[in-house]
Amino acid sequence: MNNTRSIDRSFFESVSRPVRRTIDRFLLPATIMLLLLALAGCSQDHAAEKTTTVAPLPAATWDGVIVAVGDSLTAGLGVPEDQAYPAQLARRLRSDGHNYQVVNAGVSGETSSGVLSRIQWVMSSLEPDIVILETGANDGMRGLDPDLLKENLNQLVTIMKEGNIQVILTGMHMFPNLGPEYTRAFSRIYPQVAEKHQVIFMPFFLEGVAGMTHLNQSDKLHPNTKGYTRIVESIYPFVLAAIKQHDAG
Repeated sequence: MNNTRSIDRSFFESVSRPVRRTIDRFLLPATIMLLLLALAGCSQDHAAEKTTTVAPLPAATWDGVIVAVGDSLTAGLGVPEDQAYPAQLARRLRSDGHNYQVVNAGVSGETSSGVLSRIQWVMSSLEPDIVILETGANDGMRGLDPDLLKENLNQLVTIMKEGNIQVILTGMHMFPNLGPEYTRAFSRIYPQVAEKHQVIFMPFFLEGVAGMTHLNQSDKLHPNTKGYTRIVESIYPFVLAAIKQHDAG
């Protein structure tokens, strides 16, 4: 042992100082690199162990799913998403102890024909138990034939009822500048469809909001946050009626 130590010592002492500096320059970084790699390997092994032991979070369970289908009045054009009526409705239901998910499936600018074209997707993808159907305002503003709106609504409600979905149909009124005949024909459609299919009917979606400056945005067409709060207050009893029917099976 003593001989080995003396040989090692004599060897390094015999090496010139520049050579020793060269050895130190390459040996020290290499040693540090090896230590870092070893530590990284330990960290990865430890992370892998953690990954294998963490259980996935359980999926949320709901008593039912409510899907709000409609145009910009449902989508919440011009307000934050969490202030549109579906989001406000969801909070109201939770605060009252109703474990229902509320999904905003509104599409700005959509007509009743647009809703009809995607209703099967809504049903298969979102699997609603209850649908709040708000549509037709864009049909009226474009002066489309009221008979087309009526036919589309009849088809929509038929499809959803065949899918065992509780439907809340919300009515809409049209601007008087389109003429009294058009306005009357438009307004009669919604109660007729609701009566024919025996679905829950809210006579006017914008009840207490339409024409109220402080409840609408500057365009005087779309509700502001307070306007959507008023809509939730108006629609809430109809939603509770649909929940009661759903819970009853």
